[in-house]
Amino acid sequence: MLIIARHGRTRANAAGELLGRRDPGLDRVGRRQAEAIGRALAGVARVVSSPLRRCRETAEAIGGPVDLDERFIELDYGDLEGVALADIPAATWAAWRADVAWTPPGGESLEAVGVRVGSALDDLVEEATERDVLVVSHVSPVKAALAWSLGVGVETQWRCNVAQASISRIAIRSGAPVLFSFNEIHHLDPEAS
Repeated sequence: MLIIARHGRTRANAAGELLGRRDPGLDRVGRRQAEAIGRALAGVARVVSSPLRRCRETAEAIGGPVDLDERFIELDYGDLEGVALADIPAATWAAWRADVAWTPPGGESLEAVGVRVGSALDDLVEEATERDVLVVSHVSPVKAALAWSLGVGVETQWRCNVAQASISRIAIRSGAPVLFSFNEIHHLDPEAS
């Protein structure tokens, strides 16, 4: 089984900012969320993480070694990095939603994220057929993993929500991904979500 977890909360997440390649650690709530993920997923065979600190801290709550994979890093928001979601112009949102190849100035497209995340997941399929592999990543790569599992385009990212510290599960059946669950949050303390 491939298990995909979104990292715990940071101050930038709490402030509603686009958080791509900046590298803050978890805030107090995020640390509690990481501990909850650790309890829920104790005993997984392997943990793979984005190299960014918020993911590493979440992954380390599982215990044991953590393998880093750059392909699970968050979308590069370029010039939009750190901008509050409410402050992004409507025309920018419209352009972004209309074209998966649209790239924020100095950043990366959803299409590019889908390609690199799909490649990373393809590399884990054989192993995930035999044992549980946890990937700790970010909102855009988690959504790209959803699209990969369903065999649909990354434009589906605009039609789903990925909660902070949520867990999704992708089974491997006859060598192909099958979405088993999406956006689980039952493991979180209501005060930590």
